[in-house]
Amino acid sequence: MDIKRILVVGAGVMGHGVALVAARSGFDVSMVDVKEEFVQRGMEGINRFLNGSLKRGKMTQEEVDSVLSHIRTSVNMEAEAAEADFVFEAIFENKEAKSNLFSQLNKMCKAETIFASNTSQLSITELGLASGRPELLIGMHWFNPPPLMRLIEIPVGEKTSGKTVETTIEVSRKMGKQPFTCKDSPGFIVNRILNPWYNEGMNLLDEGVAAAEQIDTAIKVGGGFRMGPLELRDLVGLDTALHVTEDLYQRLRNDKFKPPMCLRNLVAAGKFGRKTGEGFYKYDNKK
Repeated sequence: MDIKRILVVGAGVMGHGVALVAARSGFDVSMVDVKEEFVQRGMEGINRFLNGSLKRGKMTQEEVDSVLSHIRTSVNMEAEAAEADFVFEAIFENKEAKSNLFSQLNKMCKAETIFASNTSQLSITELGLASGRPELLIGMHWFNPPPLMRLIEIPVGEKTSGKTVETTIEVSRKMGKQPFTCKDSPGFIVNRILNPWYNEGMNLLDEGVAAAEQIDTAIKVGGGFRMGPLELRDLVGLDTALHVTEDLYQRLRNDKFKPPMCLRNLVAAGKFGRKTGEGFYKYDNKK
């Protein structure tokens, strides 16, 4: 299938990041969200990245203008869905919400339109069944920030067709990314490996072995990581981290995935990390 227009549903960090990458790769992009303010915030993020690239000499003004010419925004999902060849879902990590969205899109989109979910761990097979077009639904798990991270995990549902897999790989490569396919399994590849690592960092904090900054610094210096486990959790969002970790724990029933107490306590206190200004660290969001 020749993919020309991509519909991105959700203009948050992941959604507007993917919209930017797709537009920069020559795709026509429709970015939608439920409120105009959300869409505008997403465009602010795109413009911020483009202006930064322009100032650093990474892009020319002509290239910036070209990217923006490929993006249109809307709160009318039905109208944009009718033209989409490929849908990328980037809403919050909730099975019911994603299932309902795909069920709606199934009625709005062309019969051959492919649906890709950015879920980091939910069952692609179950989302496919909920969508009404399981052969055309696939996982497309990006990493934050989308313009910079090369990996795309592509979990394949039990009924996902080979053609859908081929097309998604082709789209990923056209965007300059490195796709990896895997079976539809809890946590896929990366989260299955990283969640116990995150948890051990938080367990050390709970046990009083070291302070947050010491834990992260030790990992960065000793392991060569750019960010430590607690910094990364703050970046992703502790509310999202708790949801993901709890789901993995319930599905795999292994204590290495059990959410640490400090994570539960911070989320209960409304401290979700960078987006709220406080998590394991404090942030000045006014800058």
